[in-house]
Amino acid sequence: MSKPRIGIIVGSNSQSSINMQLAKGLAKLVSADADFEIIDITPLPFYNRDDDANTPKAFVDFKAQVASMDGILFVTPEHNRSIPAPLKNALDGGSRPFKQGAWNGIPAGIIGTSPGGAATAMAQQHLRNVLVFLDMPTMAQPEGFIQWKDGLVDADGNIGAASHQFLTGWMQKFLAWVAQHPRKK
Repeated sequence: MSKPRIGIIVGSNSQSSINMQLAKGLAKLVSADADFEIIDITPLPFYNRDDDANTPKAFVDFKAQVASMDGILFVTPEHNRSIPAPLKNALDGGSRPFKQGAWNGIPAGIIGTSPGGAATAMAQQHLRNVLVFLDMPTMAQPEGFIQWKDGLVDADGNIGAASHQFLTGWMQKFLAWVAQHPRKK
């Protein structure tokens, strides 16, 4: 069996995103077991349903990239107790026009980091609600509310010792989830 292709969507558009650092570190943990590709949401225009008849090229390309994946890993910060606007925009634009969405049936995982103690718990719950509507089977356990601390990701982009075992296990369970829920293409 070939390695699954996993798209990573980071909910932040910050150049210094700690969630991007986490995403890259997570991919390194299990790089022998899957091929990971960052799916960049920063160039997407604001979704507007008036464009459904003539989808902007950025969304056409984005949807094709999403649709080519065996699984999607969402790594997201929390903005005002919810998902960041760029992530919601990507989800909305990727789901349109009606019945032509790219998300349908792709297994997903959600994780994220924040300096606060609750990490990204509320954003992840809101994202789960959206993914149910988008027909993305989403891994429920283990949850990944990761508090950002010095050493979570080292200078070389590796997950630090204190979180290495938990996050390796989390990623292994995510890859098992993807294998158990193959997308019908």
